[in-house]
Amino acid sequence: MNKKANWQKDRATSFYRAGALLAVGVAVIGFFLTYLQPIAQGRFSGPSWSHIHGSLLGGWLILIVAQTWLVGKSLQVHRKLGWAALALAPAITASTFAIAVEAAHRDVAAGGGASAVSAVLGSLTSATIFLLLVLAAIALRRRPQWHKRIMFVATVAILWPAWFRWRHFLPAIARPDISLGLILAYAPIFIAMARDRLQFGAVHPAFWWVGLPLVAEQSLEVLAFDTPAWRTVAQTLFAALS
Repeated sequence: MNKKANWQKDRATSFYRAGALLAVGVAVIGFFLTYLQPIAQGRFSGPSWSHIHGSLLGGWLILIVAQTWLVGKSLQVHRKLGWAALALAPAITASTFAIAVEAAHRDVAAGGGASAVSAVLGSLTSATIFLLLVLAAIALRRRPQWHKRIMFVATVAILWPAWFRWRHFLPAIARPDISLGLILAYAPIFIAMARDRLQFGAVHPAFWWVGLPLVAEQSLEVLAFDTPAWRTVAQTLFAALS
């Protein structure tokens, strides 16, 4: 079986379009009760950075949906529009830093203590990883099979907070940080790997070298969260960014 030839058949397929639309759905559902509904009802009282951060993330999701459609319609427009990612990704990362610090200040003032600061570190690592993945995908834009898979993984990486907020609809679920924020949030990577294996005879190296290490890193974060070492690092970062 000529695996190289098989990869070339993976162009303008519906899988990544469906994945982009799924990402939009996940974000809308995840942030409905904590952001979208309160905004619509005029009772939102969250961090001031929420609107900028939400707009940037919404822009990212719109860009991803547009790009998955344009790649099969107009490759030239797809390439030109793709440069928007070079502006959006750093802005999303910066706004994530800002909203994480602002939320921590609020929660500490409300009596959240060290656990409130611990959340800062998880937000910073996810945003940084997202930015690095987007930059890697842009650098590999002339290798489309790598490019689109790394963009896919980058979007998965930034969506776990939305998945985690599904806990508001599913309060009976035990350990939502694991069941929603880890297992469900990163399941799309394994689905994409299975799809590669079934359709093309092998899993693309992008998932072995980028996707699985991301899952491993996030799993370690779940295990380490709010431990003494984690709190020390989080406090240091919080102090530096405050």
